[in-house]
Amino acid sequence: MSTPTLTRVRMAYARIEAADRPEVWIDLRPQQEVESEARSIDARVAAGEQLPLAGQLFAAKGNIDVQGLPTTAGCPAYAYTPEADAPVVARLRAAGAIALGTTNLDQFATGLVGTRSPYGAVRGAYDPQRISGGSSAGSAVAVALGLVDFALGTDTAGSGRVPAAFNGIVGIKPTRGLVPTTGVVPACASLDCVTVFARTLPEAERALSYMASPSARELPPLPQRAPGPWRVAVAALSQLGELDDGWGEAYEAAVARLRDAGAELRTLDLTPFTEAAAMLYEGAFVAERYTAVGDFVDKLIAEGGAGLDPTVAGIITRARDIPAHRLFADQDRLAALRTRALAELGDADALMLPTAPGHPTLAEVAADPLGTNARLGRFTNSTNLFDLAAVAVPAGEVAGLPFGVMLIGPAFTDERLARIAALLQPRLRVAVVGAHLSGQPLNPQLLALGATLDRTTTTAPVYRLHALPTVPPKPGLVHVGEGGAAIEAEVWRLPAEGLGRLLAALPRPMALGQVELADGSSVPGFLCEPAALPDAPDITTHGGWRAYLIR
Repeated sequence: MSTPTLTRVRMAYARIEAADRPEVWIDLRPQQEVESEARSIDARVAAGEQLPLAGQLFAAKGNIDVQGLPTTAGCPAYAYTPEADAPVVARLRAAGAIALGTTNLDQFATGLVGTRSPYGAVRGAYDPQRISGGSSAGSAVAVALGLVDFALGTDTAGSGRVPAAFNGIVGIKPTRGLVPTTGVVPACASLDCVTVFARTLPEAERALSYMASPSARELPPLPQRAPGPWRVAVAALSQLGELDDGWGEAYEAAVARLRDAGAELRTLDLTPFTEAAAMLYEGAFVAERYTAVGDFVDKLIAEGGAGLDPTVAGIITRARDIPAHRLFADQDRLAALRTRALAELGDADALMLPTAPGHPTLAEVAADPLGTNARLGRFTNSTNLFDLAAVAVPAGEVAGLPFGVMLIGPAFTDERLARIAALLQPRLRVAVVGAHLSGQPLNPQLLALGATLDRTTTTAPVYRLHALPTVPPKPGLVHVGEGGAAIEAEVWRLPAEGLGRLLAALPRPMALGQVELADGSSVPGFLCEPAALPDAPDITTHGGWRAYLIR
């Protein structure tokens, strides 16, 4: 007998086969093994166990421990078999999510291109001639192609954000330390973060909520935010440097959308951010990559270097000879740049930038592997050096390919950044008159989908309202034309994907249709099938559901 999670697993493996992207994966769990786990999950749910992520399928970047699979970090000779899941994987599994496998990456998480791997270059989800972005390449493409619901990556220099931008998905890079990095092969241990990719912001936030450890770092006292609209810093195009054709216009369009959504915008000097970004690889901080895996790389080179990506090997071995005095000098310079950067941010809630300056082809990366990679980190490299949080979201298209922006802010402002980022997502209006109203039992469904209240109003006077015998109690709104009345309503704005999910979960006798409002406009809203009305008392005279409840 097929069960809900089992069905989703079978569909996922069918999609993986149909996608024919073997370079996405390093190790994929046997389908029979995953089906057995799915049956167990569904049995536990049926027995009453609370598994909030039941049915969710995810992948983990190949430098994150998944019990039962080798951890390779993109290097076959480095592989080891972990005795247990990394804590972040264990937490997701404890909530009912199922790991399908480990994904390809720039070897030892060294790169932003997704091509530096003996397992093959991971091609972009939209254009196979372009890179997917790295180092969390396979994880991002697995999400973009719909092979998994969400995926784990890591981000030291932008690896949880650049692949999100190139593949039209969401990437959240949380505050350092909020998500544990135990069980993760380090790139630069003092900077590394575990990140999450998903197709929508609410899905990414939901997964992150089960990954995080609120007590991992002591929460510092955050400045009291002055009331008012969101304050967002932006950069002048002249400071962004060379961008791909159309990317400057796409950025300005995203800035305009924030302004139209009510954000207060201001321009800052981007110089301290870009100067710090250049230091990540050009300065002494790259020496920490040698600390992580340098001895292993040296040994493997001595044995012939089989399975080593030459670009990665060169970066790591050159870091071995950086003198200690240079590290201390760079730390002093970084501290000064951070002070300048935070002063530029001032009381802004976030800084919005393009996630990357352009989207290169595989051929362009092959022709200039170091220069192309360095360009991609122009806006992302400084984030962890400055101890900031970030979220990357889609912000339109340029020439048929995804364009993305990121919101960056101080540590522990993760939720704030997500709320600002949500303003950039395509949003639709929906009218509600009953259990989805503010404060009512089903309102959390809207909030979980990233919905925000647009306004309170009434319908046009052409409806009757009935009390349905459902659990939880809810009303049924029916269009009658003459003989109707105005009914209290709220109009909410939510992402287009959220409205689709809401509709998919809508139980009968509810249906989605056009609701006429008092101002003459029409928006999608919840209506009721007439067949459900004979046993549902007419409560129209109360003027609305809340008034009926307090009668």
